[in-house]
Amino acid sequence: MSTGPNDSKLWTVVSLLAALVAAATARKALHATWRATTGKEPPSNPADPDLNLREAITWAAVSGTLIAVARMLATRRAAHYFLRSTGNNPLA
Repeated sequence: MSTGPNDSKLWTVVSLLAALVAAATARKALHATWRATTGKEPPSNPADPDLNLREAITWAAVSGTLIAVARMLATRRAAHYFLRSTGNNPLA
């Protein structure tokens, strides 16, 4: 079954909201974990030359990966929900 224009617009909103909520939640959890692990605030700008290179690389790699994975998982879950709710695959 193909999606109509209304389903397409609805899917755009649903997937955007899912990704934004997931990214915000992951960021909060990541900041709390960084503080608990290192005893310091997470780097606000990894490009800062005063920041230790190892710390900058670690923050960039970990935060980028975890936020991207959280967004992907939330979007997948939203797609499953959308399919169950509408009967239409939003990605087809």
